[in-house]
Amino acid sequence: MLSVEVAATIEGFSPRTVSGAAAAFAKEVTAAAGPPTRNRAKAYLFAASRLGAFCESIGLELTATVALHPSVVERCCAPGMTTMSAPTRRTVRTNLRAIARVLRPGPPVVALGREQAKAPYSNAEIASYLSLADAQPTESRRMRASALVCLSAGAGLVGADLKAVTGEDVVARSGGVVVCVRAGPRPRVVPVLSNYHDRLRVAARFAGTRLLIGGTSLTRRNVTTPLTASLSGGRDLPRLEIARLRATWLVRVAETIGLDAFMGAAGITCSQRLGDLVAFLPRPDEARAVALLSEIRP
Repeated sequence: MLSVEVAATIEGFSPRTVSGAAAAFAKEVTAAAGPPTRNRAKAYLFAASRLGAFCESIGLELTATVALHPSVVERCCAPGMTTMSAPTRRTVRTNLRAIARVLRPGPPVVALGREQAKAPYSNAEIASYLSLADAQPTESRRMRASALVCLSAGAGLVGADLKAVTGEDVVARSGGVVVCVRAGPRPRVVPVLSNYHDRLRVAARFAGTRLLIGGTSLTRRNVTTPLTASLSGGRDLPRLEIARLRATWLVRVAETIGLDAFMGAAGITCSQRLGDLVAFLPRPDEARAVALLSEIRP
C-alpha cells in the first residue's frame, strides 16, 4: 500500500518535457513498484518518464513488459541515445532496474562473493621461508627458492612476470636494485625493497643468463608450483603461496608511501578511482621510483 504522501506525489506528476502518454506510463509503473518514500517516488517517476519518452521515439509499446525489458532499459540509457548527462543516465538506469525487479521479476540473482585479498606474510614468516630456502639440499634449489621469495615479496612479481626473468635482469642502478620485467602483459622496471637486495643479487649472479626461477622454456605455463612443491624441510611451515608474497610487497609499499594516511585524509574507502587520478600525475623517473619504493620506513 502506498502512503498518502507517496500517492499524492504520483498523482500530481505532470511533466512538461514528455507526452501525456509517457507521463501516464510513468505514473502507472511507479505506483505498481510501490516506492516507500516521496523522494523515491520522484526518482521513479523521472526515470520512468524518460523511458516512456524513449519508447515513444522508437515506436515501442508503453507497457511494463516491453518497456522495462533489460535491453530496452540499456538502450534508453546508452550514450548517444539521450541528451542526459552520464551521472543522470546511471541514476535513471539504477531506478529503472529497481522498478523492473518488481514488475518484471526474472530468475533470482545469485550473489557472487568478492574475492578477498590474500593476507601478507609477517616479517617472521618471511624470515622462516628464507631460512627454508637456505636449507635446501642443492645450491641450485637454494638460489631458485631464495630468488622466488625476493622477486615476489621484494618486488611483487607473480605468474607471467616471473617467466622470463634472468640473472641479468636484476640490475644495480639508480641508487638501488631493480628488476626488468620483460614477459607478461605489463613489461616494466620494478625497484626491489632494500632488505632483499643482497640476497637477490647473489641469486642473480648464480643464474647469470639463465632463468632465475629455473626451467629453460619461456612458454612454460606454471613457473612457481614445481618449485614451491619441491621445497624440502620446514614441516612447521605451510606451503609457500605466491599471492601472499605479492600481498606482502603491496602492503609494505603501501605503508612506505603512506597510502592509508592518504586514503583516510581523503575519506576514500575504495580505490576504484585512484587509477583514473594517476593518469593526471607525472610519471616519476627511475631514480625517483627507486628512492620512493626501495626503502621500508618505520
